[in-house]
This record gives sequence, structure tokens and C-alpha cells, in this order.
Amino acid sequence: MELSVVPVTKPEATNFIFGHSHFIKTVEDLHEALVSTVPGIRFGLAFCEASGKRLVRWSGTDEDLIDLACENARAIGAGHTFVIFLGDGFFPVNVLAAVRAVPEVCRIFCATANPTQVLVAETDAGRGVVGVIDGASPLGIETDADVADRKALLRKFGYKL
Repeated sequence: MELSVVPVTKPEATNFIFGHSHFIKTVEDLHEALVSTVPGIRFGLAFCEASGKRLVRWSGTDEDLIDLACENARAIGAGHTFVIFLGDGFFPVNVLAAVRAVPEVCRIFCATANPTQVLVAETDAGRGVVGVIDGASPLGIETDADVADRKALLRKFGYKL
């Protein structure tokens, strides 16, 4: 078995969702879930087919994000994984419940804009995801001022009253 680290390549502030599914129907079902949850959403989606033709299947509403999703899916190359890149102003928190509700979705590895690395194991049978590195390690414990800042930020974005 060989272990490797595959960096997710993307513009710095771009949000994405990385997950594991089990069926070619995932592409259409994820597309439908995204556009029905957030009208006008811009996204690119790619899915690594694990049998048959073993293609990177894709869909989306934004050509650049579709290309980005395909590039990253191909680099990760683990069967039945998918990646969704979201356009500016669209956040995973707005679509994550809909993505999780797709019957084929088995797991969400991460949903983030952070620098991310995918840990991949490769054997004679193929490639699989061991885990992800999402961002950097904590530098300390939040103070009372940090708590106040966090709560103010959530209210500013409209996520809390």
C-alpha cells in the first residue's frame, strides 16, 4: 500500500464539499439537490466512477467550477468520491443538509474554504480516502472576547438572531 497526500487546488476563498457516494446517479441527484435548495447557485461537481468506464462524471452551472471539480477529482482519483466547488457568495452551510439527504451520499469528508489535503491510500485494487487535513491546527483556546466576536460574526451573516 502506498500513502500519498493530494492537495485540493483552488482559489483561496473558494468553498467546496468533498464526499463519498456509491452510484453513478449521484451526479444528477446532487445537481438537483443544489439547484433546488439555492436558486441561482453557481457550482461545479465531479464524481469518480469506480466501475464500468471509470470516468470522472461531471455537472454544474459554472464552467470554471466544473473544470476545477474535474481537475481535483482526477487528482484524488478515489472511487465513488465527489467534489463540489461553490461560486463566490455560496457557502456549504446553505446546501450541506440537501447534499447529505441525497440517498447515494455515504459520507462528507469536509466542507470548507480552508487549504485542504486529501490522504489517499493506493493498492492494486485502486485508491481510497484515508482522511483529510482541513486547515491548520488550533493556536489556543478562545477568550471571552473571542466568544463575543464569534457570536457577532454569526449575527452579522444572519445565521443567528
